Amino acid sequence: MRIAVSTTTAYDKVTGHAGRARRWLVFTVSEAGEVAQPERVELAAPQVFHHFDFAAGEPHPLAGITALITQSAGEGFLDKMRRQGIDARLTAETDPAGAVASHLAGTLTPPRPRPVGELVCKAIDRLTRPRRS
Repeated sequence: MRIAVSTTTAYDKVTGHAGRARRWLVFTVSEAGEVAQPERVELAAPQVFHHFDFAAGEPHPLAGITALITQSAGEGFLDKMRRQGIDARLTAETDPAGAVASHLAGTLTPPRPRPVGELVCKAIDRLTRPRRS
């Protein structure tokens, strides 16, 4: 199993707005439940989930992940991940390795409510959505 966690530029804390996140830690978990050292993945601007078109058939650097952990994401992002077979989870946890361990134990701390932040994200997403021809 591979679990991706959105992170800050220093790869040291879980971050939010997963659709625009460029830096990710990918943790590989063995069948025995052992978690390997994470791999750092930096997405190019066109590869961020907000802009990436899975239907185009291009491979994505995070292809093959089974789960994704972030502090915040909109419904559009969560739906996009479900369609790709990815279990996207939101959390208030800040430590990437701790978030993965909690996820595996089924004790992932739920995200903090952020009603104003959600409205801002929705507005930005609508304004920056590519227009269809």
